[in-house]
Amino acid sequence: MKIIKYTLLNIFAFTLFSCASVQVKTDYDTQTDFSKYKTFAFYKKGIDQSKISDLDKRRILRAIEKELTAKGMTKSNNPDLLVSIFAKAEKQVNVYNDPWYPYYYTPYYRNNVSQYIQGTLFIDLIDAKKKQLVWQGVGKGALSTSSKPEKKEARIQEIVTEILAKYPPTKE
Repeated sequence: MKIIKYTLLNIFAFTLFSCASVQVKTDYDTQTDFSKYKTFAFYKKGIDQSKISDLDKRRILRAIEKELTAKGMTKSNNPDLLVSIFAKAEKQVNVYNDPWYPYYYTPYYRNNVSQYIQGTLFIDLIDAKKKQLVWQGVGKGALSTSSKPEKKEARIQEIVTEILAKYPPTKE
């Protein structure tokens, strides 16, 4: 019974840590004054090229709009920044050893395998006048495999929030 308990605990902990977190990286033009950007619009041409469902595109765009608006920016027909996205998904397989199987004092380990879909979302902020990329945020994380749209939307919001938490960049 103890073995089953520890095995289930290991699987739960692994699933929790591998699925819940979002890995974020950003890059930006260090010569850009980000305080001058007050308005934004979505760059339709760039967004249309992203090969994800229209439903997920709308979820992502709503999440981005929510985050940028919370930062004091406004959506505009004459924007300072253009927002473009690119997204991809790939199947991930994790194999790890369970040292609790079958007993504490045996040299045998059981291999555990977990699979999930990892999504990568690129958010590009483009200076509308110069037509140059000034900031890019990339987030990687496990996607919701739930059939419930609310869960998908919540996971997308979480990923977008984590990415845009790094905007505007701070000089360290």
